[in-house]
Amino acid sequence: MKELKVYLQHIRMNFLSGLQYKGWPIMVLQTLIVVITDPIGLFFLFSRFGSIGEWSVERIVLIYAMAVTSFGLAETFFRGFDYFPWKMIQTGDFDRVLLCPRSSITLVAASYFHIHRISRVFGGGCFIIWSLIKQGFHPTLLNVFTILQGLAGGLCAYTGVFIMTSGIAFFTVKALDWIFIFTNASYQVTRCPIEHMPRILRNLFTFFMPMLVVSYYPASAACGWGEGYGKAFLALPAGLLFLLFSIMVWRFGVRHYKSTGS
Repeated sequence: MKELKVYLQHIRMNFLSGLQYKGWPIMVLQTLIVVITDPIGLFFLFSRFGSIGEWSVERIVLIYAMAVTSFGLAETFFRGFDYFPWKMIQTGDFDRVLLCPRSSITLVAASYFHIHRISRVFGGGCFIIWSLIKQGFHPTLLNVFTILQGLAGGLCAYTGVFIMTSGIAFFTVKALDWIFIFTNASYQVTRCPIEHMPRILRNLFTFFMPMLVVSYYPASAACGWGEGYGKAFLALPAGLLFLLFSIMVWRFGVRHYKSTGS
């Protein structure tokens, strides 16, 4: 509880400091416009050529929106890890973090908070609601829980990506662009129907980073596309396992960290 209290205090300070910047409403609007217009190509494509078998635009938008919303949540509340390699390792600020009597994960996670990132969560949530309504979604307790635990699993998975990136940065702050495969590229790949997705991508985003596990399977079970609830309920455990693996990478990096003064 003390760690949570420290985290919330830091987030509150960063939030209030962000409000001092007079241009923050424009930044919020700008990010929201980007999120809303990002899948517009899907609508044009499906309006011209129609559905791909059983795959309608509503199905693909739902999977895409769940991935975007999960990514937005992780990006909003754990933004510090996204900045860590360049803002703390290169500058030596991580030395001061290690002097604090609190968890380094807590302090790094709460070191940055950008209010305009909430727009991604809001935009993704709106797309989720729209696609569920268009598909005649039955809002039973089981179905709602299935969607929510899918989002929770996605939050854990994307948070794990940010933490894993930071753990690798202890050994190199260069050549980290490949990690974008598991952030921005991972929710872009959900635009492709899973049956038509290349096998290597399907395996990568199922068995290593569980992006399809936390987005496709919950959506399929809740909307009756054919997948069972058993697979859908793997979303949260899969996300947690990936998060735990990432924390192990982080701790391994911390143990081998050499201070800028050494």
